Amino acid sequence: MADFTHLLRVRYSDCDAQKVVFNGKYAEFIDVAATEFTRHTWGAYNQVLAMGIDSQVVNLNISWRASSRFDDVLAISVKAGHIGNTSYRLDFEITQFSTQELVATAEIVYVMVSATEFNKTPIPENLKQKLEQGAPGVVVDHAGAT
Repeated sequence: MADFTHLLRVRYSDCDAQKVVFNGKYAEFIDVAATEFTRHTWGAYNQVLAMGIDSQVVNLNISWRASSRFDDVLAISVKAGHIGNTSYRLDFEITQFSTQELVATAEIVYVMVSATEFNKTPIPENLKQKLEQGAPGVVVDHAGAT
C-alpha cells in the first residue's frame, strides 16, 4: 500500500523570476505535508500539546531533481524514518502528480520537547507506534486533483 500522500497545487505566488517554484517554498510544502501526516497518525496538534509535548525541527534537508511550475500538482509522500528515544525523522518524496517525475526528496529530523519548557523529552511509546504504522493509503488532496 502507498505511503501517506499530500497533494498540493503550485500557486503563482510560489514561483520566482525564473518561473519555477522558489527553493524556499519547498520547505513550506514539506511542512504542510508533515503536519497532515502527523494529524492522521497522532491526531490534531492541540491534542499533542494537551499531552504536554511538542516537536521542534532540528534538521531539514532537501535534494532537488527537477523543477515545478505554476499550476503543477505535486504529490508529497511521507513516511517515518528513524525513530529514536527523543527524536524522529520523516522522509519525503515529491513527485509531479500527473507524470510521477521525481522533483525532490527531503528529510526532517524532529526532537520531542516539553510543551512548556522546551526541554528534550522521550517520545511516548504510543506515538512511536503510530509513527511506525504511518498512514498508508491516506491521500489529503488540497489540490482538487482526485
